[in-house]
Amino acid sequence: MAVEMGPKRLDFIRQLVPDATTVAMLINPNFPTAVAEARGVQDAARPLGIHIDVLNARTSSEIDAAFAMLLQQKTRALMVGTDPLLLGQRDQITALAARHAVPTMYFLREFVQAGGLISYGPDIRRGYRQAGVYAGYILNGANPADLPVLLPTSFLLTVNLKATRGLGLTLPATLLALADEVIE
Repeated sequence: MAVEMGPKRLDFIRQLVPDATTVAMLINPNFPTAVAEARGVQDAARPLGIHIDVLNARTSSEIDAAFAMLLQQKTRALMVGTDPLLLGQRDQITALAARHAVPTMYFLREFVQAGGLISYGPDIRRGYRQAGVYAGYILNGANPADLPVLLPTSFLLTVNLKATRGLGLTLPATLLALADEVIE
C-alpha cells in the first residue's frame, strides 16, 4: 500500500490559496504511479468543490506548454505530481512558477530550496539512511527477499518565505507552525 500524500498537499495549497476553485496538477503520465496519484487528488478535491485540471509533461518543452495552458485557463494554483523527471526539472518548474506568479505545491523540499513555494513529502535523507542499513544487512548475509518493504514514516513540510512574499501571499500561522523547515 502506497502512502497517499496528494490530499494532504491539496489541503496545504488550499490553505495558501483559499479562493482557488481550480487547481492544476502537473504529472508525467509515463511515470507508473502518476495517473493514480492524480486520480487520488481529484477524488479528494471533488467534495471540496475544487476541480483538478491534470496537465501532462514528459519533456522540458511539454512543461513549458503545460504552464502556457495553466496561464491561459487562469488557474490559481498548481501541484506537481511525484516523479523523478519532474524533480530533475525543478529549476525550470520553480522558475516558471515564480515568473508567472503561480502558487505551487511540490513533493520534495529540493523544489523549495530551488526557490519554490511549499513542499510536503517524505524525508529522503531518512530513506537513504534506511537503504544503508538494509545494505549492511545484505552484506552480512541477509536475504533481500526476507527484508520487509518499509514505507516512509517521516514527512517534511517546507515553506519558502521569500517565495511567499514574491507571490503576495500571506502564510497562515497554522502552516508556519506546522513547517519543519522555513527558508527565509
